[in-house]
Amino acid sequence: MAPRRRRDQPPPRTGSGEKDVLTGFLTYLRESVLAKVAGVPEPAVRTPGVPSGTNLLGLVKHLAHVERAVFLGEHVRSWPATFHAGPDETAASVVQDYRDAIAAADRAIAACAGLEHPAHSGRRPPSMRWALTHLIEETGRHAGHLDILRELIDGRTGR
Repeated sequence: MAPRRRRDQPPPRTGSGEKDVLTGFLTYLRESVLAKVAGVPEPAVRTPGVPSGTNLLGLVKHLAHVERAVFLGEHVRSWPATFHAGPDETAASVVQDYRDAIAAADRAIAACAGLEHPAHSGRRPPSMRWALTHLIEETGRHAGHLDILRELIDGRTGR
């Protein structure tokens, strides 16, 4: 299959404040994740693209759990389990769950008085600065995995 023309979105223009820059880049990466699963039909959206079993839907499900754990303090019993969408979970429901996790995280970010303050009120919260930086790293890492998996499915590349 011939690769499709790359259509990258440039990095975001953000405000000059640290919080604006961090949230701008996180939003950019979240949108990249959502773009990678858009339009991928069943069963391709959940078919492993590599021997480890990694697939598009599992990565999105995992990222929803990370958003809620880091920004809301939700406990995750098994991180490996977060990479697997169940047979009763549709692509639409997993994507919506990710969108809902993002919305809840964004409310927590907006409500935080400063980047040095705790990211949530749960047990051993990180600072909001650390939480945003970690989510940029985590989302960027998995966005790269999504890029490769999507290219393997239909040749689509770019953000």
